Amino acid sequence: MMKVVPASEPLVLLECLVAGTSHRPNLEKYEPKLKVGQALHLSREADNHYDDWAVQVHTAPATDPANVWLGYLPEGRNETVARLLDAGKHLSARLNHKSWETDWLHLDIEVLLHE
Repeated sequence: MMKVVPASEPLVLLECLVAGTSHRPNLEKYEPKLKVGQALHLSREADNHYDDWAVQVHTAPATDPANVWLGYLPEGRNETVARLLDAGKHLSARLNHKSWETDWLHLDIEVLLHE
């Protein structure tokens, strides 16, 4: 039986890891402040030389001085999200899980589409 989701609930578009966390400076200092369930912000990096569909994952809007850039949506799984952001759709993300694996911060997120 299909579950009917109320219109106010965002649609989960993607569940994935945040890529590139090992390349973000000072993330080990910030990690204790990351809380499972917290909202995250997505922003397009259309001029990325390595990935035409690059989408950055942040803790707050890029203009917020408290913002921390966590990494990217994984290459190969980000095109739909990038296209929706380019079209002006309201998307966000939510932290589902975090753990350290040696010196790599494993962040599982959900990407959400809002009405």
